[in-house]
Amino acid sequence: MKIQYLGHSVFIIKNDSFKCIIDPYITNNPFYTGLLDDIKGLTHIFITHGHGDHIGDCVELAKKNNALVITNAEISSYLNNKGVHTHAMHIGGRYKFDFGTVKLTVALHGSSINDNGNIIDGGNPCGFLLKIDGKTIYHAGDTGLTMDMQLLKDEKIDVAMLPIGGNYTMDIRDAVKAVEFIKPKNVIPMHYDTFDVINANPNEFKNLNKSCTTTILNYGENIEI
Repeated sequence: MKIQYLGHSVFIIKNDSFKCIIDPYITNNPFYTGLLDDIKGLTHIFITHGHGDHIGDCVELAKKNNALVITNAEISSYLNNKGVHTHAMHIGGRYKFDFGTVKLTVALHGSSINDNGNIIDGGNPCGFLLKIDGKTIYHAGDTGLTMDMQLLKDEKIDVAMLPIGGNYTMDIRDAVKAVEFIKPKNVIPMHYDTFDVINANPNEFKNLNKSCTTTILNYGENIEI
């Protein structure tokens, strides 16, 4: 199974029969140099919350790929009205799909949707805990540091994706503490440098993190787990 980073909080995870994208902020993503049409073969899309730099190009990608979107109930309702097929969940909910198991985790953030100037309630933001092919992956979404993260150490997470940019989410110092709580085998920093207000040095995070391996992925790079 491969995990590819497309900048900001965007990841593609794929194996032989499954290909998902998490928080598909493609258009206006300064790190993405390809075309939206270059993203093909998606079976699933995961949306952590409704902000434009996370829900991104979900509607167009879902329709072009006939992909199932997994997100909270409020965003599911919004997407259903756009003609998108969804599976609605909520915080703490766990569901077994054909590719593996998904659980929604706590994220402390907002989740409004800007629909052509109309602000729509996007429900509770979330993170995703994915169990696929015997591996456990945690995408934290946009969140501050929470004590709930201590519960995740029991999940024996192989790879965690954590924001480090600060201002809207955890900064480097809090992300280091989050790793101490979660105890993953590997952590990938995300949600930094996209905008000036979230500039951060991933190498500083790597140097401070003594709890596990840190893998810094540049745009387009991937790891195999």
